[in-house]
Amino acid sequence: MEDKNNNVDLPEETDADSLAGGASAGEEDFARMFAASLESTEEGQVIHGKVIKVLKEYVAVDINKKSEGMLPLEDLTEEERASLAPGLPIEVMTEGYDQSQGFIRLSRSKVVKIRVWDDLQKMFDEGTPVEGAIVAKVKGGYTVDIGVKAFLPGSQVDLRPVRDNDPVIGIQGKFKILKFSRKKANVVVSRRAYLEEERDVLRKGILDHVQEGDTIEARVKNITDYGVFMDLGGLDGLMHVTDMSYGKISHPGDLCKVGDLLKVKVIRFDRERGRISLGLKQTKADPWVDLETRYKPGMRVTGKVTNTTKYGAFIEIEEGVEGLLHISEMSWSKRLKDPSEIMKAGEQVEVVILKVDKANKKISLGYKQILANPWDELKSRHPEGSVVEGVVKNVADFGVFVDIGEEIDGLVHVSDLSWNTRVKNPGEMFKKGDRVQAKVLKVDPDAQKFSLGIKHLTEDPWAGIEKRFRKGDLVTGKVTRVADFGAFVEIAEGIEGLVHVSEISREKVESPGAVLKSGDEVGAVVLGVDRANKKVSLSIRGYQDALERKDTESYLEKQPDGHGENIGALGEALLAKMKSNGEQGG
Repeated sequence: MEDKNNNVDLPEETDADSLAGGASAGEEDFARMFAASLESTEEGQVIHGKVIKVLKEYVAVDINKKSEGMLPLEDLTEEERASLAPGLPIEVMTEGYDQSQGFIRLSRSKVVKIRVWDDLQKMFDEGTPVEGAIVAKVKGGYTVDIGVKAFLPGSQVDLRPVRDNDPVIGIQGKFKILKFSRKKANVVVSRRAYLEEERDVLRKGILDHVQEGDTIEARVKNITDYGVFMDLGGLDGLMHVTDMSYGKISHPGDLCKVGDLLKVKVIRFDRERGRISLGLKQTKADPWVDLETRYKPGMRVTGKVTNTTKYGAFIEIEEGVEGLLHISEMSWSKRLKDPSEIMKAGEQVEVVILKVDKANKKISLGYKQILANPWDELKSRHPEGSVVEGVVKNVADFGVFVDIGEEIDGLVHVSDLSWNTRVKNPGEMFKKGDRVQAKVLKVDPDAQKFSLGIKHLTEDPWAGIEKRFRKGDLVTGKVTRVADFGAFVEIAEGIEGLVHVSEISREKVESPGAVLKSGDEVGAVVLGVDRANKKVSLSIRGYQDALERKDTESYLEKQPDGHGENIGALGEALLAKMKSNGEQGG
């Protein structure tokens, strides 16, 4: 039975098969005419229909024909199925008459495809971007679902070259249509072209509104050794490593990572070139501005060791403020070769403020100042003049270090080893591990010197030398050394005098070694004594002259008066000559 719109009123249990039969014998002519009209229905017609009823496998649709069309449910999307209801307008395409089923076949998906192509054509003509999703990797690029399958060249994926495929698959967004052929079903799209247009729009907005001094939000885009590139939303800015922190940082990656959203300040803006310099530290107050009011010399503070070098350690006492703890301020007594012997990077340490140089942004720190000063204790326990005993810890060219059981080692300088011997190599006298006694000569906490003397344990043989040996005294001794310029003669224990080559003989001596040798016993006259420089000048020639003078005087004194008168003139002449020789020798 037809309703007023020529639509068949189907019973609820009717399915697609029942539409093909049901005609009575008396209506055969009408049925044949009806079937013929249906068979003549043109394929590919797009018709605006209306849902009549939802059946088990089909949807009956009023398409303004003598018979309703049947639309397979599987030809609809899940969303379309969920919204089906009698009277709902629906656009379908005829696919011809199905004689076996006896109805007009309809398609919804073909209409959708036609409309998609229509929309794409319009977007291509107008330059409008299309929504889509990257679904697969293909040779030379990717497949993008924009309602139809489109090709995205690899060079058109992003503003920067893409090297990893995995993060690309699944990207959803807008694409510009570069090429469009409906006839060949060929579409080429570009995500990069859309991003460039979007960036240009955003860049113009930034150039128009951002000013130097503004605080803005920007996202970390790339990190290099010298700084961080940040995306302001269409325009990139550079944050140099020196503008990231008031303190020292080894690498920009220590403060941020790619993707971080940071509040930064615009510190320079070149509008003509479109370059923006950004700063992170400028968003905070400079900690050095009033530093001298917060840190005074002598104040104890706690900080973190950020780095150690050969000359000291850097300590961060607050964000952006580092001080230098010099190696000389780490220990009172230890001679450190490397600060890492005491401090490691990352450790929390207590230090003392020694000096604040605000102008140069430098703080000098001390560590030993919080420790007991062993020099003060050493001076009280071992006053100058006291005798100590210890073990030779080290032997150097300039002296011997002695461990007396204190934190500080004493030094016996090479000049304080012996009164008598000029020591050139202390290793000839002492070796490591020898037990020795020494006298404390000086404890100087300021200069950090602990001086010991071994020769001072005995009396200085040069003490009172001026009284023991006077000019003109006759002495005897043993030759200890012979040199080109003369010979050394030991005239008392620990006392050597020098006989210059010119004072060896009345005759000219070319080589002292030809006249004297070590071990010879000789007599000499004292020509002079220099206590300050520990020198005694001797003359063997003068000694011989003095003996001859004494012998002559003695001989003349023993002669009878008559003889003395007879030889008086000759004797006086001889004595005068000997006296003259003696004075020249002196």
